[in-house]
Amino acid sequence: MDERLRAFGTQLITVHDWLRKELSRLREDMDAYLDGKGGRPKDLLAHCMTFCTALSRHHTGEDDHAFPALAEEFPELAPTLEKLREDHYLVSGILAKLETLVAGADPADAARVRSELDGLAAIMESHFSYEERRIVTALNELTHGYDGTGLDLAALAAPRRST
Repeated sequence: MDERLRAFGTQLITVHDWLRKELSRLREDMDAYLDGKGGRPKDLLAHCMTFCTALSRHHTGEDDHAFPALAEEFPELAPTLEKLREDHYLVSGILAKLETLVAGADPADAARVRSELDGLAAIMESHFSYEERRIVTALNELTHGYDGTGLDLAALAAPRRST
């Protein structure tokens, strides 16, 4: 079997780890701003939108590519895949709320913004852990290819330009 095909499950974990780190960075940046430790970072909204877009793209990639490939080869995963799709829908609603909050956030909004970020972090960790336990092995066993991550980690990890 092709090495790339065997690596999809492992690649999923790599993407999840990157998303976890980005959410942690976003929370740290937002906390610093909301706690009055300096002015609003110029790229806070941009960072939030980049993170939200990356997470949405990842979930869309799974829904459109990974899950159909898994369902075809592993029909017994249907209930798991449906649960993961439901999580994706829930997360998309939180991301929309979060983008709106961050766009207009000021220290008076600290509790609301932190609550949304905490909720997102909890749901993401639960979702990622469940997904990793339930489908990584199947992804690594797929007999045909697809791009199920929805992300180009090399491009995302490239240094950002200051504006």
